[in-house]
Amino acid sequence: MFSKVLVANRGEIAVRVMRACKELGVRTVAVYSDADKHSGHVRYADEAYNVGPARAADSYLDHEAVIEAGEKAGADAIHPGYGFLAENADFAAKVEESEMTWVGPSAAAMERLGEKTKARALMQEADVPVVPGTTEPVESADEVKEIADEYGYPVAIKAEGGGGGRGLKVVHDEAEVEEQLETAQREGEAYFDNASVYVEKYLEAPRHIEVQILADHHDNVRHLGERDCSLQRRHQKVIEEAPSPALDDDLRERIGEAARRGVDAADYTNAGTVEFLVEDGEFYFMEVNTRIQVEHTVTEQVTGIDVVKWQLRVAAGEELGFAQDDVEIEGHSMEFRINAENAANDFAPAPGGELETYDPPGGFGVRLDDALRQGDDLVTDYDSMIAKLIVTAGDREECLARSERALEEFQIDGFHTIIPFHRLMLTDETFRAGEHTTKYLDEELDRTRIERAVEKWGPAESEGDSDGDEEVTERDFTVEVNGKRFEVSLEERGAPAVQVPADGGSAGGSGTRARPDEAEGDDEEAVAVEGGEQITAEMQGTILSVDVEEGDDVESGDVVCVLEAMKMENDVVAERGGTVAQVLVGEGESVDMGDVLVVLE
Repeated sequence: MFSKVLVANRGEIAVRVMRACKELGVRTVAVYSDADKHSGHVRYADEAYNVGPARAADSYLDHEAVIEAGEKAGADAIHPGYGFLAENADFAAKVEESEMTWVGPSAAAMERLGEKTKARALMQEADVPVVPGTTEPVESADEVKEIADEYGYPVAIKAEGGGGGRGLKVVHDEAEVEEQLETAQREGEAYFDNASVYVEKYLEAPRHIEVQILADHHDNVRHLGERDCSLQRRHQKVIEEAPSPALDDDLRERIGEAARRGVDAADYTNAGTVEFLVEDGEFYFMEVNTRIQVEHTVTEQVTGIDVVKWQLRVAAGEELGFAQDDVEIEGHSMEFRINAENAANDFAPAPGGELETYDPPGGFGVRLDDALRQGDDLVTDYDSMIAKLIVTAGDREECLARSERALEEFQIDGFHTIIPFHRLMLTDETFRAGEHTTKYLDEELDRTRIERAVEKWGPAESEGDSDGDEEVTERDFTVEVNGKRFEVSLEERGAPAVQVPADGGSAGGSGTRARPDEAEGDDEEAVAVEGGEQITAEMQGTILSVDVEEGDDVESGDVVCVLEAMKMENDVVAERGGTVAQVLVGEGESVDMGDVLVVLE
């Protein structure tokens, strides 16, 4: 076994890997950006190294900086967690060429399965069903139209290196082909440095089923059962469970064996996940994730197998210590992603803030994977997931009841989270019956129900009275009358007004796009915002493209730039017409909620 492992990640997954290391007697090394210098994974590690500025491309995604940190620390191995460099074959190859061990599949295996067309062809050779479509990249709109004519609309255009909905565009008719092809190629280039795309038939209402795989260097391949990840919004999973309520024993066995067969044919080692779409009793291969998954936790809960420990053992050359027949599924487990998002605002990421209250649940069958503590600042530079709540019970009904109890106990104040959404879903008849598909949240669920849930269970907010002259702040108190406790909510009126600068800038700012901490002496030069109609960022993210220049005339509804947030493209549009007076952002630049992007006159 290794003596020291560098974890090339952050947040809860970094802590999860470090915990497994400590139980194996392995020392841990953290890497961190300037934004994360006080984060939980840094506190937890035995030692930590700064790898660069807040921007991920200059820190967590910097191959040389991460490898240099490992060499300085004298690490034996690098574990990538998930996200960032976890599926980057080039980085894996560099680690393999170093004196450190890569904890994951080989770079060659990642290459074979990372590009979706190659993976589809390999699975077909292994007699694993695939969704009808191409096994070679397409380059023109005419090719897409030919495939759609063969299989019928809708079809899906997918980036070769894609995942999580990134680089995925659905085409419903011929008129959409050119625009959606261009967008998919652009997302593929932006996210995966690979503009290649392929096309397949788009299934209308499938279940998303995935199988956890472990494979060692001694020709042993095991599957650990399936997970159901069908509850998604914009192709992003929010609740996962194991086992799936939608599979019978026969289909479960066929999917598990197909996953083993496909991975074995790919000469794959370490942990991985084979993802399938299931519709009308048939299953189709979708992709292989060549890493640990966010939702590996529910598989661990129902099998009793520590997937991360086995990743480390396999990388160290050990043989899997159990046969396929030894894998037994007991009970039911659900994972709830605790994201800092406002579900009532289309799951928009919440702005950064301090964790005023962080009081997680406990009790029998409750597991929490996190890296935060009360009083920490929420870092919004990367993603919005702050914790994972995993609830396990003897069967699905008991798991639902225990989950309701645990989510009711979970208290977070300081910003919005999607806990109210999770509590709503546990009362939702379709979800409770296990009848939801990947389309349920985006196309069927009544959005007003989410708004009411956030209003009922979300954080208390200050709001002005009807005249707008007085702020009202809700405060909760506990009082005791005749020995009995009562919870009382009172409204505090007349709170001090927030001062707004005369030049129209935001409170605490100076009419610039600089953040408050930048205005206090950061070397970065602030950009002055002159008068006019300001178009601002509605959420934190990265500018993918700027579609206007100074002097351009725009009309209401025109797209001025494209903002990527939470792995999705968002068109930023002008609410009224005018002439572009200032463009304050450029392609690839990170912005915060409220930053001014474009000024119209």
